[in-house]
Amino acid sequence: MTYTALIGVIIVAIILVAAMAISMAYRSGKHMGAVEQARRDLEAQANQPESVFGRGVRPDEASRALLDVLRSAIILTDGLGNVRYVSADAKRLDLVSDGHVSSSEIRDMLTQVVGDDQVRDREVTVTASAPSGRITEQTERYLQVRIGHLASIQGASVPDGDGIADKGGRNELYVIMIEDVSDRRHFESMRRDFVTNVSHELKTPAGAISLLAETISDAAGDPDAVKYFSGRISKESARLTELVQKLIELQKVQDDDVAAAQSNEPVCVPQIVREAVSENEVQASAKHIEIRMFFGDDTVGVVAGAEGSDDDGHDHSGATPGRQVDVNDEDAIVVRADAENLKTAVKNLVENAIHYSPEGTHVGVSVKRTNGSVQIRVVDQGIGIPAEAQNRIFERFYRVDPARSRATGGTGLGLSITKHIVQEAGGTISVWSRPNEGSTFTIELPRA
Repeated sequence: MTYTALIGVIIVAIILVAAMAISMAYRSGKHMGAVEQARRDLEAQANQPESVFGRGVRPDEASRALLDVLRSAIILTDGLGNVRYVSADAKRLDLVSDGHVSSSEIRDMLTQVVGDDQVRDREVTVTASAPSGRITEQTERYLQVRIGHLASIQGASVPDGDGIADKGGRNELYVIMIEDVSDRRHFESMRRDFVTNVSHELKTPAGAISLLAETISDAAGDPDAVKYFSGRISKESARLTELVQKLIELQKVQDDDVAAAQSNEPVCVPQIVREAVSENEVQASAKHIEIRMFFGDDTVGVVAGAEGSDDDGHDHSGATPGRQVDVNDEDAIVVRADAENLKTAVKNLVENAIHYSPEGTHVGVSVKRTNGSVQIRVVDQGIGIPAEAQNRIFERFYRVDPARSRATGGTGLGLSITKHIVQEAGGTISVWSRPNEGSTFTIELPRA
């Protein structure tokens, strides 16, 4: 090896050693830098004020999760009502429009909180729009609202001279917590009305019976008067008995334990309708009202009291003898429900149709299958129901015309009982009505 080659080898070796040294120094420095940065982060974290979530928790992430977990609907806004955050529940309440709080009452509360920095808690009433958009179907919603100052907004804009921002306004963040207590208020109202109505309904016939008994005692020497007032006592006694019976039925359909014990078996709907109509035939006959039943696609119908078969002896009603039914029979109109309860529900609707229809009119009861459900429809040519009363007719003791209801023997409980029965069977009940034209009640139940 020449001297020149030896020098070249030495230089290459030196370069390799230097490169290795530089690489090791870089790695060591990088590691030391990472250690130093971690130490600085720990010191910075130690020097920062501890959040309510404790150390090691990211406040932003925890705050958003907390807002989602809270039972109350949450709106975050500045003091001028500019909304910065709306929870999913708050969106459903429809209280924010174009980035601002839409309720004037809530805005007034916010203004007061901005002014004196005091937490306020108040129940407010807002009008909830109906899905249909109809003004007559709007409802009142009761909201428990709590508003308080939450934090200062960093880097907020400079006040524009009106002085609002100096006391809060756009420079401060406020939280609006909202809880919908509408169901609670409606329940309390219904409970008060129920106690009042029960007391009144029981007191009226009881007082009448007492007064009539006293009158009979005074008229003991007049056989005609005794006969007349005895008949009045019987009528008031029957009314009292019916009211008590309806209260018992209502309690049964509302009792969870009783509902759980009731049968939920396949039920032939046409057969149930026949039985319900049959129990109303005497009342219909007394008012010369014809009840006609329609099953499936039948457009002619069967008059109550007539046989449900044609000349060839075949039954086209879809009903089967008794209540046994084959759920695999494609022609059967079947639902799963308690047979006695379902009969009561249909009977109540037919009974109302007779009570509130003029003499010589018609009542139609139809049963048909739709997509995945069975519809039972009761149509009358009666006095009808005003639009403003249609949302309340399923309330206990509610009567559109109290005087007429008492004259016809109504208790104001039939529709409430029917609604509970239908809901227990997993169905819905709706009404269409127009004054002086008639009403249509529709029960829709899932097919078995």
